[in-house]
Amino acid sequence: VQLVESGGGLVQPGGSLRLSCAASGFTFSRYHMSWYRQAPGKERELVAAITSRGDSTNTADSVKGRFTISRDNAKNTVYLQMNSLKPEDTAVYYCYARRELGPGSWWGQGTQVTVSS
Repeated sequence: VQLVESGGGLVQPGGSLRLSCAASGFTFSRYHMSWYRQAPGKERELVAAITSRGDSTNTADSVKGRFTISRDNAKNTVYLQMNSLKPEDTAVYYCYARRELGPGSWWGQGTQVTVSS
């Protein structure tokens, strides 16, 4: 099983980034997917989530209206489009997979997002 995040980097305030998480080794379409983030000295927090079929999403209040989660089950990939980035969005962003039914969950290795001028 692998979850490989990409797309992080350094961006100025107000800028945009698109994170990708490529999954392999499991039946992607049977897993709900989420993005979490963890800033230095803070706990990991949920940013956005999407159901296995992509028919429902949930976004944290702190990023609502700026971040959008989506998925392509044909490509086994989940995305996080981040617009109007703020310095407080700086964190390591993690991809998380949770099986629809029964046990089974995995974390990616994370990708750094830094918002700074």
